[in-house]
Formats: sequence, structure tokens, C-alpha cells
Amino acid sequence: MRAPLSWLRDFAQFPDDIRGLTAALDDLGLVVEEVEHVGEGLESIVVSEVTEITPIEGADKIRRVVVEAGDGPLEIVCGASNFEVGDRVPLAPVGAVLPDGTAIGRRKMRGVESNGMLCSGRELGLSDDGAGLLVLGDDIVASPGTLLTEALGLKDTVFDITVEGNRPDAWCMAGIARDLAARLGLPFTLPEPPAPPPSGVPVADGAQASVEDLDLCPRLTVSVLSDVVVGPSPRWIAERLTLAGMRPINNVVDASNYVMLERGQPTHPYDIERLGGRGLIVRRAGPGETVETLDGVTRTVGDRGADCLICDGENVPVGVAGIMGGASSEIAASTTEVLLEAAYFTPMAIARTSKRLGLRTEASARFERGCDPWGIDAAVNRFSQLLAESTPGLTVRDGTIDIRGAVPEPFTLAVPLARVRRQVGVPLTAEQIAALLDPIGFTTGAGDGPDLTVLVPTNRPDVRPAPYGIDDVIEEVARTFGYSNIPPHTPTWPEPGHLTALQRSRRLVKSVLGGLGASEGWTNTFVSEEAHRRVGLRGPAVRVSNPLLAEEPYLRRSLMPGLLGALAYNADRRQGSIRLYEVGVVFSHPDEGGPRVVERSGAGGSQKASLPLERELLSAVFAHHDDDARSAVGAWRVLADAFRVSGVRLVAPGPGELPALPAVLAGLHPTRAAQLVADGTTIGAVGEIDPGVATDFGLTHPSGTGTVARRIGWLEVDLGLLFDERVVPRRAMLAAAVSRFPSSDIDLALVVDDGVPADVVADVLGAAAGDLLESVTLFDVYRGAHIGEGRRSLAFRLRFCSLDHTLTDDEVGVLRGRCIDAAVAQLGAVLR
Repeated sequence: MRAPLSWLRDFAQFPDDIRGLTAALDDLGLVVEEVEHVGEGLESIVVSEVTEITPIEGADKIRRVVVEAGDGPLEIVCGASNFEVGDRVPLAPVGAVLPDGTAIGRRKMRGVESNGMLCSGRELGLSDDGAGLLVLGDDIVASPGTLLTEALGLKDTVFDITVEGNRPDAWCMAGIARDLAARLGLPFTLPEPPAPPPSGVPVADGAQASVEDLDLCPRLTVSVLSDVVVGPSPRWIAERLTLAGMRPINNVVDASNYVMLERGQPTHPYDIERLGGRGLIVRRAGPGETVETLDGVTRTVGDRGADCLICDGENVPVGVAGIMGGASSEIAASTTEVLLEAAYFTPMAIARTSKRLGLRTEASARFERGCDPWGIDAAVNRFSQLLAESTPGLTVRDGTIDIRGAVPEPFTLAVPLARVRRQVGVPLTAEQIAALLDPIGFTTGAGDGPDLTVLVPTNRPDVRPAPYGIDDVIEEVARTFGYSNIPPHTPTWPEPGHLTALQRSRRLVKSVLGGLGASEGWTNTFVSEEAHRRVGLRGPAVRVSNPLLAEEPYLRRSLMPGLLGALAYNADRRQGSIRLYEVGVVFSHPDEGGPRVVERSGAGGSQKASLPLERELLSAVFAHHDDDARSAVGAWRVLADAFRVSGVRLVAPGPGELPALPAVLAGLHPTRAAQLVADGTTIGAVGEIDPGVATDFGLTHPSGTGTVARRIGWLEVDLGLLFDERVVPRRAMLAAAVSRFPSSDIDLALVVDDGVPADVVADVLGAAAGDLLESVTLFDVYRGAHIGEGRRSLAFRLRFCSLDHTLTDDEVGVLRGRCIDAAVAQLGAVLR
């Protein structure tokens, strides 16, 4: 919200210390996003009067213009044509610098010397109009030579403030000024607008109104103003609206917008002659009803039964209540009689309709947070007062049509002083608390015993009744006292804090992946149906009823779409050689076939509901220039070693499984992927991204005359299973002596069937080698015609070492023969 300092000063005499005012607003929770110094860069621009216009020989687009700017006539060459002799226009003299940085110098064009520049509104940063010069109207009193900032009243400061949703009272100038004045200890005054003079004609003689659904509109007031002359607003109103970010339209609409910005109460003026039945009916929308709003869009309402409509006296919809009026009864130049609607709508009703229609306006932003139902009368009087300035003969019919239902009333809270002191952390007295609350609209008094009585005004719907409202009041005490003024205090606790086992394990995972050169990523939990399809995931997914984006309504079933999307995003920015990992939750539909999560639900827990299964996964992509499935396998081995994992095997799908791979292998290469299996339980997958999936994400690189998919390693581990030692066994932590004798290595190349996993071969070799074996490592896989169809050669390096002597060749030979015999006997292996 844009708040001009000049407007705030209508309520309190704030100083010129902009930095101090900004700091005070920030500390109050009214965060200043930007401070705009209006008129900055226009210090040298002056008002000039055109005294002569003559053509320039040989030029058809520029003319010679003589202006008077206070120091004698100046000759200017100008290309604009929307002015004439006697007009006053802005002049940037020689040496001036425009807001866009353009320096004005003396120039000669077609033999005529130009001693400055006549400016448009766009060149001065005052408007978007660059078609001609900014011509000053007759209502601007300024002689030639006057600074333009003084002539237009441009010397101001505008605070661009972020007002949070829980502060409806601060969605207006008066609310911001009230808070700021209280913080600075300045007197705050909200002028009470006078009631219009009596006209002798009651409002009921010229209008009618009714409310059919008081639960949607607890209060409606209708006033009628006659002898209206529609035209431009007074300059000071138009300037303030412009500074606040609103475009002036006409004096009637501007008066309504001004009241809303000043007091936070939206109002809506109608041309009563264009209202059927000369009145309003407020009711609930029926299914499928339509209304054309002021933006020219025909909107369908009523499908949920909670939309509120404003209808004319003949029950024809003329607007969506609290959001936007209709086009059929808007104010026109011919309007002479205005019906003014001012109402209080139920906040949630406006919020639901606004969200469902995708239509958010300045009025709906205030109504959905809660306006002051008892500030309506003052807002109506203020509207009449403002309109009377531009319509001297304005007549306001006596009284208002006022229809009320269950309108919120002020209520009292008993706030324990000891609780305030405990929660704020400062020993405040009752007098000090009252001095903090009274200036911002609360009324305090002595309560029973150690309590303070606080009367909550109706402009603070964010403060709830007891018991929760007590905390709301205490929050206001802390806010107005100033969080920066509360001394720091270290809370005491009988037990020191520490990380849980789950937190330590999760940190170890991230440390391992970081050590492997992977950066942590964060991707969206909500995805599209297309995202699942792109990585080969079929079957049901959990759909949310109120997604943040309509095109992403599903909870993710895998981290793969997000991580591959992140890779593609980086690759598009020449950062393709990276590794990424993410620790995040995925969701399985109850009908997907996994374990069902059933919880009690409904009133009193009388029913049962199947909830999505949530699993925390580690997923990583390895996309360095030389990465592939081997990088992912290596990463798994490092991770497994960090957790002392034992007994997890890499199980590749058999030939019969390729047409329908397990879900954990979705999106992976059919012959370069394996499941991580611990005692029959799949805990993850490791392998390489399917080339088709990589291509679909744009993860390709040039090859010859075309492009091919990049080879990208993939690792996925279910952390809930990895961290559970009952599912994934751990190696015992045993200390072993380090041998001072040299080790001996042997290499064995064994031909086995494709169905024999490499880690099974390694286990057989390890068992046969005995205690002298230090390590067994697979370093090569070979397939070829002379190996045989359906078979492959696995090359292992075995390292032996003794603690008490150097192994001899004979000893190593015996160990080698034992390993070969075991592989041949148990696996049918053939030594190459």
C-alpha cells in the first residue's frame, strides 16, 4: 500500500525524518518496501509560458518556440504540436538533468539555437503520456519561472508499505497514521466529517433497499445524492489518489476511492436512474447466475451457494458484492443523481468468492480482512463532504436506509498483567500497558485484581474474543512497545538441546552427498499430471482440491521430475555439468497398492479415512560430463559405507521384467538400472536416466550432425528404510590393527551368466579368500561375441595382506586358486 507522507500528516504532525519514520514503521510490522521521493530529479524544471510559435524553414516536424521562464525570452526548438501561445509548459533549461539521466545542453537545429527543452509528462516521469507536452491547466496557479515541483505540489514522500493480512485496520491512511503516531508519541486526530445539511426530502422517498441474506451482509446503508455534476476532481484529491497508486476517473468515483484509502471503508456509487426500481437488493446468488462487471467480463456465480450479489430493485444483478460493481449502473458523464451503497460483508464470503472468481480488487482486499461496521456512517459523510467540493449545489437526502443483522460489537477482555509481563519479557506496569494500547484504539481500564480490562474496537477484527484474544492483545503490547526494545533473554531449560537420531542421520546423508560434489536442491511438491507421465509413472496420484497453481494439482510421487527440471534449467544457463540431490517427501495414492494409512476422521472421529502414504526420499542426479550409472553406484557405496550398511544388493530386472519395470525404476534405463534390496525389501534404486526421458527434458548434447541424450546417473533411497536398522542391517564397529607389511593384488576375470549379479560374485570370492582379504573391487565389465550370448566377463581386483609377515607368491597363489574354485563350483564361472 502506498502512503504519501502529506496524507498521513492529516492525522498527526509527523517530522521530516524519513529514515526515522521508515524505521518506526518497520518495527511496527508495517514493513516499508520502498521510499519514493516524489519530485526527485525535477529540481531544475520550471514553468514557462509560450509567447511565440513560428515555423522553421525546411522543417515540417519541428517549430521555433519562444517562452518566458522568468529571466527573459528563451528560444526553443520543439517537435510537439499540442500547445499554443499562452499555454504554460514545463521547461528543462540548459544544464538540467531529467529523471532518466538525460542532460540538457544548448543545441542548434536547422539554424535555430535551442536553449533548453520543453517536456512531456513521460519525460518528467509524471505520466505515461509522451505524445505531447505537459500543458498546465488553469487550476494550477504558477507564474513563469516557478519550480514545477512547487506548481504541482510534487514535494512529497511516499512509503510503499506491505500490510499483512492480519492487520485490516492498517489498510488505510488513518490506520497507518494511528500506529505511527502512537509509536512516536504524537497526538492523533481522525476528523469527524460533518453530516450534510438537511434537504427536507427523506431518502426513502427516492430509493429502496433490502437484504435477503443477512448472514452474507450483516449491514447495508443506502444514501441518495442529487444535483450531482460529474466532472474532474479537485486537483488535491486527484494528486493524492495518484500518489497512492490509483488513477483519477471522475469526482464521484474519486470520492469513493478516496474514502476507501483514507478510512478503509469501500463504498460504491450507482447512477440511480440506471438502477431498475431505484433501489438495491442484496441476496445470495443462484446457481449459474451471471453478471457483467465493470471490467467488461461476464462472470458466472452461485455454483457454491456462497456468493453474494448486489441486485437492482427489480432483482437484476448489478454487481458482485464487496468485489466489483456492474457495468450497467456505473457513473457516467450524464449522471445527476447517485445512490451510494456502504455495507459490511461477511469477510469469509468475500474471500471465497474473490478466490473462486480469480478477481481481486482494492475493495475485496479490505472486505475479506474485515472492515469496521460502525465506521460506515462517517465514511458516508466523508464521501458527501468530498463530492460537495466539486459539486457546490449538491443535495443529500435526509437520513439513510440502514438494514442490520448480527453486526460485530465491541467486546471486553480481561488481560492478566502477570501474563503480559511473562510473555513480553518486560516488567510493564498497568499504566505503561494502557499507554501502549489506548493510542491505537483500544480502551483500557482497571479490572478485577491483577487483570487489565481492554475494550476491543470494531476496527480490529484480528483480535479474537477470550481466551485467544488475550494473546492477541499481548502481541499488540509487544508490537507497540517495540520488539527491538525488548532485552534479549536466553531461556533456561533443564535439559540441553540436541539433535534427534533422525536429524543426525539426515545430516549425515546431506554431508555425504555434499562431499561427492552435489548441491542440495529444492523442488516443488505440487506437480502436473504431465510431470509424472514424462518420467514413466502411471497410476493414480493424490490430487489437492485447492492447488496453488491450477496446472499443478497433484502431490509428487517422485523427486525425479523436479530434479531433472532443475538440471534442464541450469543447462539452459550454461551450467549443465552439475550434481544435485534433494531430501524430500513423496506421496502415494491409497489405491496405488502400497500400505494403507487409515486414520479416524469426521465428527468425533466416527469415520475412517485413507490417507496418502508419505515417504522421505533421498534422490540425486549426477550430470558431470563423465557421469553415468557408475557414478550413481559409487555414490551409493560411499553412502552405504557412511552408514555401515551390510547386506544390500543391487538387483537388476530380469529379461522378463523389462516390459513392466517396478515403479522404483520408472524413468531409468531398462538395462542400466538396479534396485537396492535388503533382505527382500526394496529400499531404493540406482542407475541411469532413460535416454528418452533425458531427451524429453532437453538434456542432450551435440553428437555428429545431431544431438543425443546425456548420460545422467540416478540414485534414490528411501530414508525411512535406510535409517531403520531392522530393515537394513549394519556392520559391527570393530577396531582392527593396521598391517605394516605390504599388500598383494591379484586380478581375476570371470565369465558368468548375465543373471548372476556382480555383488554375488564378489561375495563368493570374499568368502573363499578368508581373513587375509582386505578388499574385492569390480573394475571392468566386458561383453563380446567370443564371450557368448547372455554372458559377460567381470574383472575383480583382490587385495591380500597379513598382519605378521609379507605374503609369498605361493601363499597368494593358493588364495587365488581357492577363489577360482569357489566361483567355478558355486556360480559356474569360467576363468578368462
